[in-house]
Amino acid sequence: MRKGETDISLLAASSAAGYENLAAWADLLDAINIFPVADSDTGTNLRVSLSPLRHCDGNLSAAVQSLSLAAIGNSGNIAAAFLTTFLQSDTALAALAVQGREQAYKAIHKPVAGTMLDVFDALASCLSTDNPAAMTSSSLRHCLKDAVAETATRLAALGKAEVVDSGALGMFLFFDGFFQQYMNGRMSATPLIELFGDKLQLSASYEGQKSGEYCVEVVLAADKEHNGQPAAIFALGESAVITAGEKGTKVHLHTKDPSRLRRQLSGMGTILHWSDEAIDPQIQQQDEQQFAANRIRIMSDAAGSIPRSLAREYGIILLDSYVVSSDKALPESLCEGEKLYPLLKKGVRVTTAQASMNERYLHYEAGCRQHGKLLYICTGSAFTGNFAVAEKWKETRNREGQFFLLDSGAASGRLAVIALLTARFAKTGAVAAEVRTLAHCLSKEAEEFVFIDDLRYLVAGGRVSKAKGFFAGILHMKPVISPGFEGVQKVGVVRNAEAQISFALAKLAEKSKETQDLFVLLQFTDNREWLQQKVEQKIRKLLPYAEIQLVPLSLSSGVHMGPGTWSVAYAAQ
Repeated sequence: MRKGETDISLLAASSAAGYENLAAWADLLDAINIFPVADSDTGTNLRVSLSPLRHCDGNLSAAVQSLSLAAIGNSGNIAAAFLTTFLQSDTALAALAVQGREQAYKAIHKPVAGTMLDVFDALASCLSTDNPAAMTSSSLRHCLKDAVAETATRLAALGKAEVVDSGALGMFLFFDGFFQQYMNGRMSATPLIELFGDKLQLSASYEGQKSGEYCVEVVLAADKEHNGQPAAIFALGESAVITAGEKGTKVHLHTKDPSRLRRQLSGMGTILHWSDEAIDPQIQQQDEQQFAANRIRIMSDAAGSIPRSLAREYGIILLDSYVVSSDKALPESLCEGEKLYPLLKKGVRVTTAQASMNERYLHYEAGCRQHGKLLYICTGSAFTGNFAVAEKWKETRNREGQFFLLDSGAASGRLAVIALLTARFAKTGAVAAEVRTLAHCLSKEAEEFVFIDDLRYLVAGGRVSKAKGFFAGILHMKPVISPGFEGVQKVGVVRNAEAQISFALAKLAEKSKETQDLFVLLQFTDNREWLQQKVEQKIRKLLPYAEIQLVPLSLSSGVHMGPGTWSVAYAAQ
């Protein structure tokens, strides 16, 4: 390695550590996101945009090249512009920080002070000191922390909301994790609450305003006339970020007329990728206020069928595993089943992977610091090692009286039913011991039946033997399984979809003899419309007093069980 170069393995490990630290606090970043629009997605966008860095020690260069295409949102695209330059191994970091800052500024039409650009400025300045060898992770953190704190005074919108900038805080988190690993190989959770105090919660009087705009992400292969001349593109919308990549020019824009924008960009070249999404204010301070009475908050795994919107409504902290497809790995709760199931039908390999032990530790720490007492309702030990990992962290961090654990013996919908009903009870202000008792009882009483449509997906993933899969296919049989403390049990075999429905109705009718007040979770894969029309209506007729929720089957289950799978989980309320 030449003088001034950076060890590529250290750079990769540091990048992964930075991503993990950021991921642990992503929900908080969403909660205080108000600039440039109050759409509560900065943490989400940064998790998706920087996901190539999560596990990149095999090929850091490929991961860095993937950043611009993976980037979404204003924050994600600006961060990618900086990091694509900064994460190189052939130059000293001080010089790369200056070059990365320049690239971030070039990518933005109208750079604004009081944003993550301030953090890039501070980083470049700190690393360019006369004696860089004397720089420590502690002194660097102090420098970056000051840059974030000052954003609350540099932007009028932030001053009105009484918070620091969400994007700036996100990059502080990334660099905090990055440099603790880079400088001494040690990681610890960032005590954000102590560092920034009440600047991490929106003022109760703050209200977001509808912009009427759409967030547009485009990859454009520009023609010769427009290639290398972003000025014409900058003029087409607001909050523009433009970066050059190997596969084309990446464009992020806000516009009130996406159809018109598409026509305009089509005149400049070939559109290789297009997505647009309405921007609506989703200010969450009211959400946090409604959980103020909670004496204990619920944490659970995204392996339970709890979509992020429902988790937010119930105040549940979700821990993600990762869905891996081709060269991409995204947090489970941020993946779209609508895109994954067609890939499975085409034979594309899609699988899942656990978050690293360090990332899970950081989530436990962040949850305790934000919310005080936590009850982590884990996926059953028969399915994952999550309970053992959390138990080890609790022992080493001495969180007695603050961090509680429950091995639910469940996965997918049964885990969701346990977590949702427990969180609803916690929201009433019940004492921690009562909440824990209810969760324990629900883990014994909740039931779930999963209906497999095609065994070939389980066979492909090694979940069942080829012989058993072939035999069931020949007979046109569809197994019914149930997850429990001992693992997955086959509880029945039916011939067709109608028989699946009859099986589910019979089980629900049996349970209704005990109580009509049931909480029922119907879960779909690629068959939502069928489930609504053929199953949900029959259940509502059978159980007129039941509460029925229709949600996606967790992708931890769905990518292994395959398209056509559906499930019903339930418990007495």
